Amino acid sequence: MAWGSKSNEGTMTPTSSSTSAGGAMSFLGNEVVITGNVTGKGDLHIDATVDGDVACKTLILGSAGRVKGNVVAEKGSIAGAVEGTLNVGALTIERSAKISGDITYQTVSIENGAQVEGRLTQRSAAGTGDLKLVAAAE
Repeated sequence: MAWGSKSNEGTMTPTSSSTSAGGAMSFLGNEVVITGNVTGKGDLHIDATVDGDVACKTLILGSAGRVKGNVVAEKGSIAGAVEGTLNVGALTIERSAKISGDITYQTVSIENGAQVEGRLTQRSAAGTGDLKLVAAAE
């Protein structure tokens, strides 16, 4: 199946996005090529080729998956190729991953053999390091 959503009950239904509340994950198979952005509020497993940005709650990029664009997610596991920036809270970069772009993370794990070309920046804790404008004292 090229695309769909699999709920905890094990039934497969076509969908363009999923929500975590229902325990569903959306899949994009390796025979799919997408030109444009992919956005969802739930979990997403990509084995496809995406020429555009990806935004979701949890991203699993399989070893056959390719993203040429920016990635934003709360959690992510990257085994495929990304050409663009990643902004992922809890990030796992697997040994088969090839990333070309800057990475912003809260926690990161990089397996031996993974190829990462870019800057890694850890997010600051909530509330610290934020720029605040204040009125000048007269």
